[in-house]
Amino acid sequence: MQLFKLATLCLGVFGTTALAEDRVAEDQTPTGKFLTAGEVRPILEATKTSWIGVREFDGQDLVYFTHLLAWRCGLYEVQYVINGGAAEVFAIPECPADIENAMTIPEDTQIFITQPLGSVKTVEVTLLYDDLGTDTVSYERAAVMTP
Repeated sequence: MQLFKLATLCLGVFGTTALAEDRVAEDQTPTGKFLTAGEVRPILEATKTSWIGVREFDGQDLVYFTHLLAWRCGLYEVQYVINGGAAEVFAIPECPADIENAMTIPEDTQIFITQPLGSVKTVEVTLLYDDLGTDTVSYERAAVMTP
């Protein structure tokens, strides 16, 4: 327990919050609508190579999170790290229980972040599922470049 407290304190000092801090695991009863970690985790595990994409456009690197946005229900949070830097949170819209189609990305949702052209060499993505499980994948630029 002391080690956990120390790790949490260190994360706070360096500006990164622990993913599961102040979170409670959600009910995992299957809904048939892909609203829980139990329903979306198998899909996200099978599609890890598609979680993000990098594209050069208009003099910038664009890092797309579209795939994760489509499967966001069942997630509490998406964090990313560019080139080993500080962890950042990529905002994902809420998924109300009465959502008609969980895979629809709401209008006006930010689907990418911008970085200077050619600067993105690596991206690490960590998901916090709503059952408090996590999954992390690291990507090299060449593996996720899109035309």
